[in-house]
Amino acid sequence: MIECKNIVKTYQTGETQMNALKGVSFTIRDGEFVAIMGPSGSGKSTLMHMIGCLDTPTLGTYALDGHDVSKLSDNELADIRNQKIGFVFQAFNLLARASVLRNVELPLVYAGIDPSLRKKQAESALVSAAFPEKFWNYTPNQLSGGMMQRVAIARALVNNPSLILADEPTGNLDTKTGEIVLDTFQRLHMEESRTIVLITHEPYVAEHAERIIHIRDGEIVSDEKVKNRRIVTNHNHAQ
Repeated sequence: MIECKNIVKTYQTGETQMNALKGVSFTIRDGEFVAIMGPSGSGKSTLMHMIGCLDTPTLGTYALDGHDVSKLSDNELADIRNQKIGFVFQAFNLLARASVLRNVELPLVYAGIDPSLRKKQAESALVSAAFPEKFWNYTPNQLSGGMMQRVAIARALVNNPSLILADEPTGNLDTKTGEIVLDTFQRLHMEESRTIVLITHEPYVAEHAERIIHIRDGEIVSDEKVKNRRIVTNHNHAQ
């Protein structure tokens, strides 16, 4: 699914060159749930931008789903983002005045999908994200943080992407609410075989994945399976 080979990312600021990534290589298989972990300034955000096709490497290659995306133009990258990647961010990025259903439909509006199909796909994504139907016509300001994040997850799922990329998805949530969101990711991974890459600086969040890639100073310092994986057993989704 994801193949990174010797990825280098250099930023030029005035006279100085900064190497944010220094020859990073790893692969992620279809259907894996992987956490990328590191302190701030480690290069994990830069790496997320590469994986999410928001940026291209200075050197090295990145293939997503067998397509080399390291050399694509901005427009081609935008197409790949729209078709293959579902993003979930720390800030939920929902439209305040639109209903839950409408928020989830939005990517399909941009993709020019027929209105009758849009509603069906949005409803199906909300069911996948375990979002209760009785709240589908609510607006985001009527929802808790955990519910807003589940709307964001449904929106990420609506295009049926190859990859879900979650950047600090529990960063704005308390522990209990964060668990509900992590439970949603685990279920999507276990029951629907979704490929999920989770970016976090919290060890406890990373331990919900199957595998953790640690990055420090632009280099991978370890890449190993989670030994005592945290499996969320609390299926109380109505929070």
